[in-house]
Amino acid sequence: VQLVESGGGLVQPGGSLRLSCAASGFTFSNYAMSWHRQGPGKERELVVSIRSTGSSTNNADSMKGRVTISRDNAKNTVYLQMNSLKPEDTAVYYCSAHWGGSYYTGLKYWGQGTQVTVSS
Repeated sequence: VQLVESGGGLVQPGGSLRLSCAASGFTFSNYAMSWHRQGPGKERELVVSIRSTGSSTNNADSMKGRVTISRDNAKNTVYLQMNSLKPEDTAVYYCSAHWGGSYYTGLKYWGQGTQVTVSS
């Protein structure tokens, strides 16, 4: 099983980034997916989740209104579009797969993370 995040990097405040997470080794279309982040000196926190079918999403307060999660089950990939980025959004961003199709189930697999740094 692999979850490989990409798309992180350095961005200026107010900018945008699109992260990708490529999944392999399991039936991606059966699993809800989530993005979490962990900033320096902070605990890991949920950003947003999406059901296995992509029919609904769940945004945490951390970046509400500034992020969009989507998935392409044909490509085994989940995306995180982040807009209006702030310095406090600097963190390692992780994708994860849940135990089932609902994002109310626990987390089964984690990626290694991708660094996002928001700075001028």
